[in-house]
Amino acid sequence: MSTTGITSWAVDLSTIGTIYPFPGTEMLWFILGLAFWIIFHIWQIRFENRLYDEDMAHMKSPADFERALKQHRLD
Repeated sequence: MSTTGITSWAVDLSTIGTIYPFPGTEMLWFILGLAFWIIFHIWQIRFENRLYDEDMAHMKSPADFERALKQHRLD
């Protein structure tokens, strides 16, 4: 099955042009990917800090901390 009209690779590829969709949008995709990556990391840091703060709220006394270290469930 051919979507570009090319039936053989035995041609001069420099005369064919682009063979992938949306040529010329590479910089846009790079910027979108970079923005997603940065936003994801910011969200991940905030999420992990919130979980850490919730866990530390359960450790109000040294006894609770010792129980947690011994892998007992804190309610």
